[in-house]
Amino acid sequence: MAVEVSILVEGGKAAAGATLGSALGPLGVNVGQVVQKINEETQQFSGMRVPVIIRVDPNTRAFTLVVGRPPVAALLLKEAKKEKGSGKPKSEVVGDVSLAAVQRIAESKGEDLQGRSLEEKMNQVIGTCVSLGLSVGGEDPRSLLKTRIAARGAR
Repeated sequence: MAVEVSILVEGGKAAAGATLGSALGPLGVNVGQVVQKINEETQQFSGMRVPVIIRVDPNTRAFTLVVGRPPVAALLLKEAKKEKGSGKPKSEVVGDVSLAAVQRIAESKGEDLQGRSLEEKMNQVIGTCVSLGLSVGGEDPRSLLKTRIAARGAR
């Protein structure tokens, strides 16, 4: 039976520190190989924290990786070229993302989002913009959501 170890690493910058060493060492896995593989597979998410599940077969000491996707908030902040969201999202706008970027993020997150249609998933991403203090295409995300929901109801 495989043993699973879940970690959150910065894309392309995993290290054989205490977290990985103490979790993988007793399983007899070469931690250096695991770190190298994690860094290869998460390189595209540089600067973002990425969930990774390491599955180890204790009998053969073989491992497989399941690399998740960064959270929507991290993808939005990267798109807006910001390190963190607003401390006062209702009154302070810290950046802007395009509607095209919202759509790309919704498509890339796929089944991780709750909506059934792309439109519903995009609304969920726009909702995250509200929480982060980001505008969407220069527009307040709250009013954009109201407009999108009203337009959907009119159909």
